[in-house]
Parts: sequence; structure tokens; C-alpha cells
Amino acid sequence: MALNFKINRKIKNNSLYLKLSGDFDGASALELVRTLERASSKADNIYVDTCGLSSMMDFGEDVFLKNCHISPIAYQKIVFCGSYGDRLTPKNGFYLYNHRKVRQRMLN
Repeated sequence: MALNFKINRKIKNNSLYLKLSGDFDGASALELVRTLERASSKADNIYVDTCGLSSMMDFGEDVFLKNCHISPIAYQKIVFCGSYGDRLTPKNGFYLYNHRKVRQRMLN
């Protein structure tokens, strides 16, 4: 895993906010997959903010998309946002281009 990769977590009103930072490689992708798989049955909504990522390696993107086996129902409550969010959003997932509200909730 990239040494500088982190997932900062915040729970508010049964929603989970994940802020990714650092470099996103294959091992980082697997960490995010495990985090989403564990959280998808517990949180009502999950927001994944990619604005803090310094870079995203193609291999990391591929590893994430090929290994994230979350049910289609669970995908309905996961929202990806930020500069790399569109690359991580699976076929049936949601990408939020204007993510100001998500970032605001993470800060409060």
C-alpha cells in the first residue's frame, strides 16, 4: 500500500463519510474494498470523497473495480465524489460531481 494512503472516517446520523488521501494503488484499493464491504450493511449512506488523493494509479482503479463485490442494493447507498470519484464509481453506482455538501458534512 502507498505509505501515505489514509481513509479518514466520520459517522454522522448513521451516514459514513470516507475521505481518501494520499496515493491510490492496488493495496489502497483493497483497503477501500474491505472498508466498504464492512460498512455497507451498517450505514444508511456512505460517501467516498476522493478530493484528498494525490494520485490514482490505473492499477489501483482496476483492482478496486474488479474486487468490489458489493450487492447492487448496497451500491445504491454509496456515493463517490471528488476529483477521482468518477473513476471509482462502478457501473451501477452514483457519482456526485458537485460535492460541496458532502465535504461540508465531513467538516462539521
